[in-house]
Amino acid sequence: MEKKKLQEKLVYIKSELLKKQEKIPVNEMFLTLEEKRILQNIRSQTARWNLNNVTRTKAYLDFFCGHPDIHWAFLGHMVSRNGGWNMTDLKGDIVSKLMNDETKNIFFSFLERGNWLIFQDAFPQFLLYSESERRNKNLFYLLPYLNVSVFMQVIWEYYWQFRDRYVLAIAQVINEQSYLEHRIIHNPKYKDKVLNSFQFVLQDFLSVNHILFPFFNENKITLLGQTLHQFDSLHERIMLGKRLYRILFHDNEQYDKFFHWAISNPHTGSRKDYWKNIFNDINEGVPGKYSRRLKECSVKNGQPKLYSPILRNAWKNVKHPEAELVDWYTHWEVIRYLQDDDQEINSDIEGDYCEALEKLELATMAKNIIFK
Repeated sequence: MEKKKLQEKLVYIKSELLKKQEKIPVNEMFLTLEEKRILQNIRSQTARWNLNNVTRTKAYLDFFCGHPDIHWAFLGHMVSRNGGWNMTDLKGDIVSKLMNDETKNIFFSFLERGNWLIFQDAFPQFLLYSESERRNKNLFYLLPYLNVSVFMQVIWEYYWQFRDRYVLAIAQVINEQSYLEHRIIHNPKYKDKVLNSFQFVLQDFLSVNHILFPFFNENKITLLGQTLHQFDSLHERIMLGKRLYRILFHDNEQYDKFFHWAISNPHTGSRKDYWKNIFNDINEGVPGKYSRRLKECSVKNGQPKLYSPILRNAWKNVKHPEAELVDWYTHWEVIRYLQDDDQEINSDIEGDYCEALEKLELATMAKNIIFK
């Protein structure tokens, strides 16, 4: 990351982070009954919505509708939709045929654990902000009791004072991706069986790690987005988050289209949510057989649509072990990612996505050769 001179607002954030270098141990016994009640309510609400990808994705959007200044809630909603589609791909046509059941299960575990971890870190922050707004009182000193990074405590206090939506949103991108880095990317279970696996390399080679943002374009659904390579690179994931944020929010008219689509199409986990002409949540195909169906992002005449199940029909809810209690934040230099970025972004992804689907279809038909 190029080391430009820090903007004035970032110099302020740096100074606040340096003040918190010595982390003070937290102990709830010193809190008031009212403070304990606030924390218990936040934990209860978070657990209620952290059941599966569909409930999390809905919770993000519901929160954003009530707090449209918290941009990451909408970014999190749209990216979480993509996480759900990736989960159900494992039980639908094409991708599922490139994996055995054991591989499908470990890939789902990887996706589900990451989705669960981000929610149980991000949503308590949202609820504490909402409670602060309701009381017109800064309650962010309670964030350490929710195991939230000291980095985000500084950022929320900065936001409470200056209301800089961009800084808050990108800080949350940094926070959540850094949070995953220590719990998912460097977890030997996922590093060996997912990130280093042939199937993951194949998907990366075929450019199917797409983040898709659908919207209504007259009477047609159009897709914008980005493709992620090098999933195991923290820098690449943060920069992807910055680009995705810009796609969603840099143009008010375009943002309105994304938001209108989101509130008009409840998330089910099926890719039918955005392309009903290609995907169906009912399996129209013949069991055990797969013939080539796609041409130029359309289903050929007489061919069944691609099966893309809803989440509840694909996977059961998972009971997760508690998240590891370690703060990822170690050095203020990370705030350089908060520098304003006005670079032009090519968000036209539909052609690449269609091409990737056709490549995957060919790989599926050649699976007996590929995986011998």
